[in-house]
Amino acid sequence: MMLFKLPKSRDAILVLFFLIFTTGVYFLPTGFEECVKKEAVRCRGQVIAVDNSQIQQMGIVKSGDQTVTLKLLDGPFKANTVKASNALMGRMDRDKIFSPGDTALVVLSLNSKGKIIFVNPQDHYRLGLEVFLLGFFALLLIAFGGWTGIKSLLSFFFAALVLWKILVPALLKGWNPIAVSLLVTALLCSAIIFLVAGLNRKGLTAFLGSFLGVLTSCIMACVFTRAFHIHGAVMTFAQTLLYSGFGHLNLEEIFIAAVFIASSGAVMDLSMDIAASMNEVVLRNPDIGRKALIRSGFNVGRAVVGTMTTTLLLAYSGGYITLLMAFMAQGVPLVNTFNFIYVAAEMLNTVIGSFGLVTVAPFTAVVGGFLLPVKVVKDGKLSAL
Repeated sequence: MMLFKLPKSRDAILVLFFLIFTTGVYFLPTGFEECVKKEAVRCRGQVIAVDNSQIQQMGIVKSGDQTVTLKLLDGPFKANTVKASNALMGRMDRDKIFSPGDTALVVLSLNSKGKIIFVNPQDHYRLGLEVFLLGFFALLLIAFGGWTGIKSLLSFFFAALVLWKILVPALLKGWNPIAVSLLVTALLCSAIIFLVAGLNRKGLTAFLGSFLGVLTSCIMACVFTRAFHIHGAVMTFAQTLLYSGFGHLNLEEIFIAAVFIASSGAVMDLSMDIAASMNEVVLRNPDIGRKALIRSGFNVGRAVVGTMTTTLLLAYSGGYITLLMAFMAQGVPLVNTFNFIYVAAEMLNTVIGSFGLVTVAPFTAVVGGFLLPVKVVKDGKLSAL
């Protein structure tokens, strides 16, 4: 039994195209490369000793300075032993405590002569474990999905690169956040769906349905973000970004863009489910009429929408579970809780994303009703394009 099903020529050409495109995006300059300090050296360092005598603890919060002795593991100063100060600011979400045996990401500041003038143990080194986890995920995806898994993995890396290399720099440069994010979402929808489904009517149905759902979420996010009086400063590090020389950014529109980008994955998933189901109906019953096919698409959509909307609720609430715990522990009434801007923002995310999911079902069903019922004889067999 073959593990991989050999791809069709059109499918292979599409994968090759996106592979070349993804490679091109990888080497695409963001325009912010000069922001990286070139006089600094980043390397790994093993913690061989610590001095905690200057750390003060008040309750559960620690402040002061931890002296860390490190042995550099790579880079131009490999095998050198250096000392550094790890400043604790009393913020548990930002502070880190090192212990002997830990591996740290070390940033070395150099002078004009190339000598070390400052050592910053920035954080625990996690890159190796992250690469291992990503590699294990890739192997599992390919082992389970075969050729489809390879295409899914390509779409995964393509989406990550597009977000980092195209969307983020465009937003930093002050481009219209909503327009840019819609274009990027359309690009991602087309890449992900056509890579998985192929260049056919099923893929086109899923793409059109998903993009109409995303567009609906975008319009509703524009209306209700302003109605809720939610500003973009509720996003993590938004205020820090303004103080870093990017005061020209429209945080409200960036928040709106984040709303429909966050739900676009679930929208694509649902649209693909409906399009694939309708395509199977056409293959099994080529004589089915448009109305009956649309009705089948609606039935599939009703069955899937319920669980998908709950998925969004769990995904968003999981990120703010400690906030909800704090409100309950302090006896904050529900009327106060739901008026709090952070809770209102997450409610907006969940409900607007759910609107996109609910509307993508009829959109996909109607589009599929017009695109899919086409009889094509190929190799002596009746099939849907």
